[in-house]
Amino acid sequence: MSNDDNSTRKAPTNPAQLQATLNVIPAYTWYAASSGALTFVNKRIADYLGLPQDHSLRLGIDVGTEWDSHIPFLHPDDHQETRKVWSTCLRTGEAGEVSFRVRDAQGRYRWFLSRAEPLRASDGALVVWVGVNLDIEELKRAEQTLRESESRHREIIDTVPSMLWSAAPDGEPTHVNKTILDYSGMRFEDFLSLGWKEFIHPDDFEETASVFSHSIQTGESYRIIHRLRRADGKYFWHDARGEPLRDKEQRIIHWYGLAVDIDEAKRAEDELRVTQARLARASQAATVAELSASIAHEINQPLAGIIASAETCRTWLSGDNPNLPRARAALARIIRDGNAAADIIRRIRALFRQMAPAKTFLHINEVIDEVKRLAQDELNRRGVTIETALAKDLPAASFDRIQIQQVLMNLIRNAAEAMENTSDDAKRLMVRSQCKDGSVIVEVCDHGPGLAHPDKAFEPFYSTKQNGLGVGLAISRSIAQAHGGTLLVRNNQPQGTVFSLTLPLKANDDTKI
Repeated sequence: MSNDDNSTRKAPTNPAQLQATLNVIPAYTWYAASSGALTFVNKRIADYLGLPQDHSLRLGIDVGTEWDSHIPFLHPDDHQETRKVWSTCLRTGEAGEVSFRVRDAQGRYRWFLSRAEPLRASDGALVVWVGVNLDIEELKRAEQTLRESESRHREIIDTVPSMLWSAAPDGEPTHVNKTILDYSGMRFEDFLSLGWKEFIHPDDFEETASVFSHSIQTGESYRIIHRLRRADGKYFWHDARGEPLRDKEQRIIHWYGLAVDIDEAKRAEDELRVTQARLARASQAATVAELSASIAHEINQPLAGIIASAETCRTWLSGDNPNLPRARAALARIIRDGNAAADIIRRIRALFRQMAPAKTFLHINEVIDEVKRLAQDELNRRGVTIETALAKDLPAASFDRIQIQQVLMNLIRNAAEAMENTSDDAKRLMVRSQCKDGSVIVEVCDHGPGLAHPDKAFEPFYSTKQNGLGVGLAISRSIAQAHGGTLLVRNNQPQGTVFSLTLPLKANDDTKI
């Protein structure tokens, strides 16, 4: 090899200058030969290790069997990882870093992050390894404190007698507590990637997924009541809720939630509902029985008179010499009592079925506004907001103002009562009007639970209310039919009920109730 070749492999600066430079750098610095032998540590390291000022450091480090004895100031637990990283650097010639604990002059250990970079000659040959050790003791302590804090919080969460969970902003679970794992018999990994589907009753999953997805997309609070599967395969009702945690910019950084067992309360509620329905039917039956007794009492009196007069008439007409004047008097009493019975029947019929409507041509929007004003106090008391979407310039229709007011008032009151258990922001009632196919149509829409059996809504004495007699809608439909119109019902989307009243524009005075 020529002298020129040798000159290109010399260090880029002389050792004395390099050492002087490293000694004044405010960091723990060192360098080692290309073979890995540690040949210099700066004054800051020497002071830390307690080396004398005239120390001579030249450790020919063997990354094999002699490593431990040549690096006595390294913590015993860190030898293996440090040797592994340093061996890789020497083998590849690439930079590397490793964390380890170093003992100081008083025998105390502190954590350092050591980084080594190869210093090469102009031809690329590795001349020396230059390194810096950064004191990360405080960082390590902070990390340890954080780990211990997280561990304590996790232990607290795991001991809370409720099902607690957390999720990332996209809804992917990040933690479920021990209560959930013990209850479900599942592992945390089983909940990932929609794995929690197996935890929810099949009949409740679609609604749960829809509500949860809505919360993730909008950032709104999450709440649903559904059934969760226990490890033995049995399902129990739970009230599940979730809230987003936001940063200063109001961005969601995490979701936290819980599920509370409400199975006993739910079953008790269902049993109470069944009992109330039975009591309501019993009350209706008692009302019908009382009404029937009153009707029977009213009608029995004229019927008894009719029978007595008929017997008397037969007596006066029998025999060889019938007494016609007295027979005629008995027949007059029969006619009188018959008319009395007929009057009673008419009064009862008028009670349950409205009298013929007194129709005039009116604008339905005006009637809607009147009913809205009449119902406003009750709606305010129930916390219900009423909105209207009334078509302009609707033609007049022929109807009885009082009877149609009665129908609309009944529909609005029913809609308000249907939203009794709805959240406050969903207690919205909509009244719409339009003209279609020669009729005016009024729709009353609510956001309640809807009707389980819409086809039974107009049956007399059928009611979903605890104390309802179930005649209001039957009477309302009779009024609509008396006007030549219809009263229909359908379930609203995504929830609630729509009642639709149709009144023909053309007057039909021949319509009878």
